[in-house]
Amino acid sequence: MKLMRIKAIAKKESIQIMRDPYSLAMAFLMPVMLLFIFGYAITLDVDNLPTVVYDRDKSSMSRDLVAQFRESRYFTIVAYADDHAGIDRYIDAGKAKVAISIPEDFSKNAATGRDAPIQVAVDGSDSNTATIALGYIAAISDQYSRRIGKPLAAPAIDPRVRIWYNPELKSRNFIVPGLIAVIMAIIAALLSSLTISREWERGTMEQLISTPVKPPELIIGKLSTYFVIGFIDVVMAALIGAYLFDVPLKGSPFLLMVFSSLFLFGGLGLGIFISASAKSQLLASQASLITSYLPALLLSGFMFSISNMPAPLQLITHIVPARYFVTMLKSVYLKGGTLKLLIFETAALAIFGIITFALANKRFRKRIE
Repeated sequence: MKLMRIKAIAKKESIQIMRDPYSLAMAFLMPVMLLFIFGYAITLDVDNLPTVVYDRDKSSMSRDLVAQFRESRYFTIVAYADDHAGIDRYIDAGKAKVAISIPEDFSKNAATGRDAPIQVAVDGSDSNTATIALGYIAAISDQYSRRIGKPLAAPAIDPRVRIWYNPELKSRNFIVPGLIAVIMAIIAALLSSLTISREWERGTMEQLISTPVKPPELIIGKLSTYFVIGFIDVVMAALIGAYLFDVPLKGSPFLLMVFSSLFLFGGLGLGIFISASAKSQLLASQASLITSYLPALLLSGFMFSISNMPAPLQLITHIVPARYFVTMLKSVYLKGGTLKLLIFETAALAIFGIITFALANKRFRKRIE
């Protein structure tokens, strides 16, 4: 294996990319667009829930209760209904997610120490939002009850909860690091999956085969070009996450780059293997999306907790490299994770990279033969 041949292939691939505006856009513009779209569109925070109120008591105490909901950041009063039919219209039309109905004797019961129930209706078409909304309602009601001197019965256990790593429970803080893994999985596999199939379609592969360049040299030369592009994308994504989405990076930036390099190497190896297996760029791009994007999005723990998946799917996630990279990213970003704590994930990505490179080399050797 000669370094000069590898440099020549890398230079050839770089020139080819620079002359292709579509490849440039896919390499540098697509990651930024995906980060913007996913970063702003995907959020698990439940704020400003549109709420309609039906206040039959119309007392200072009932207005004070409504103010508790209005002044929180979780509920936005959009209307005051005159009857239950008005509540139904707002819920049915999707204009309100929560409806609060205060009975006529609310203030009288509260003042005399009796139970003062209120009726709350929550739109359950989005079960996640409804569950979180119920928790907010219970907390605000409890807080209001204590403020007017009607505390609930003291519990046997008084937990003092402290949230580590993400104390404000901002979903963006763990979504953006996971997004980096998803975006890198797409970019690495998609870009590299087109490289060899493009040579076959353009008729230049026969020329490469006739040269003294060996399969490992050709693969490393092509892979190194896309590795540099992927590394630049990781840096761009990290900067956007830090300065635009204000996601804290508590761990080492150097360690983040090391982990990203391992993941990129494996992803690029997978793309090269796909490219060597398919002579069509269309087929190669479709195969790369199926093998990289979908597993990274659905089976990596980025959006859905792996522990909540069925047992067979949990087993399948062990062969998804994005699973280990998402764990690494969240640990480095939120916990300040070190190499010692992530040695298993590091080994898994290293093994994945070695396997994909070996498969790509073997598959391409068959093509030459």
